[in-house]
Amino acid sequence: MSRSTMLSRDDCVNPNPDNTLTDRLNTALNSSGPGYVLSLCPNTEYIILAPIHFAFPGQEMSTLGYPTGEARAVLTVQGPVRNGTGHTTAVDGTCANCDGVRLRNIQVNGTRKGASPTTGGANIEMGGSNANQLIEYVHSFDPRSWSCLHVAEGSLSCTNVTVQNNDIGPCGSDMSKQWADGISFSCRNGVVRNNLLNNPTDGGIVLFGSPGTLVENNTIWVENRTMLGGINMVDHEPFNGDYTGVIVRDNLIMGGFATNPPTTEDGYLGYNKYNVMIKIGIAIGPRTWFGDEFGANVSMSGTVENNELSGAFGYGIAISSARNFTIQKNFLTRNTAFIGSPGPKCNPKDTTPSPMPFLVDQSLVNGSSLQVDFQPVADGNALTCIIPPQSGDQWPYSNGTTTPPTGNSGQLPVGSRALLIVGVILGVLAAMGATWFVVKWRRRKGTRSPSSSHLK
Repeated sequence: MSRSTMLSRDDCVNPNPDNTLTDRLNTALNSSGPGYVLSLCPNTEYIILAPIHFAFPGQEMSTLGYPTGEARAVLTVQGPVRNGTGHTTAVDGTCANCDGVRLRNIQVNGTRKGASPTTGGANIEMGGSNANQLIEYVHSFDPRSWSCLHVAEGSLSCTNVTVQNNDIGPCGSDMSKQWADGISFSCRNGVVRNNLLNNPTDGGIVLFGSPGTLVENNTIWVENRTMLGGINMVDHEPFNGDYTGVIVRDNLIMGGFATNPPTTEDGYLGYNKYNVMIKIGIAIGPRTWFGDEFGANVSMSGTVENNELSGAFGYGIAISSARNFTIQKNFLTRNTAFIGSPGPKCNPKDTTPSPMPFLVDQSLVNGSSLQVDFQPVADGNALTCIIPPQSGDQWPYSNGTTTPPTGNSGQLPVGSRALLIVGVILGVLAAMGATWFVVKWRRRKGTRSPSSSHLK
């Protein structure tokens, strides 16, 4: 079928007949040259049996009219899976000639549907040895494999990829080894901003080095699945732990909140019917995640500033095996609890620290500027081994908005975000048992600038 009979400039791809759809979409891209726009029809599902590959610079795949809600076309991953391998990727923009390709205003349904993970790529694979790509207003969810969206490094030459205004998740299961990332980013000089990440289970945003990358104004939260880490800066490969020029700022990370009506006089603590939390809000350094598996490897030279944490966590920000980091002006907003206890995956050789807002393994962090809130611990290894409480009134109430609205792309609306950061939050409560404590801090955004603690 020729392109002219399949698609006109003012039309969109007909999903029927579906038995030729995957081939027709790929033929449109690989036969049409640079700058071609592959338009999908609004309110339409496209059932694909193999990845759709960008083929030339400047190509775009998008929904006609650029809707941002449920009207976006849906690419549904439906190819075969056998013995744990098979079709996992809907869109692939990693070709050797894929500079400037754009994925915009579509949805990708990975259709894991509770199954075990399938070996393969992410729902969306972008980057590679390319520059200036754009992923925006995309809803990616339920990946069969390890991530909802992966931007790959190629031969370490990926650069200037922008990931913005997307709504990502849910991604994976919180059962052991069935997790999936929200955004997995491994590209120099990128931008990851204004994304909503709902219920990823491994890392919300995982930075694989990615020197020069800006991560800002993202909102990450859990509802019914525990997440291992909100934002992760723990991977040594492929950039040898180099986070030079990486700035993680102005992000909002929300752990679990109480789901029952208030039962105590102050209405502060309740139970969560899913027993969910975020184990580490922001994790820095390989040992926080992998323990001593990678020896003396470190994360180096990133900046983490002005990020907000709210809800239930094991640890707010944890740093170990790192040097030359700047971590300043990060704060707790609304009601926040630090809960959990060592689980069966904890190494008996490690002394797993009690949950706390800001943790530093002081003996393994050098040349870094840390806000004064950090508490030193003797052992910051493998902190994701903790498990959430299985019962009890240990989750904070949100005192208002618990989660941003779902179903729309873009940054959390100003009014909703303001509800989370405005208002007086009373004092600091003492520890309430060996496995958890609660914090209410009087902090308004921008009003407190902790003095620095320099680790040499």
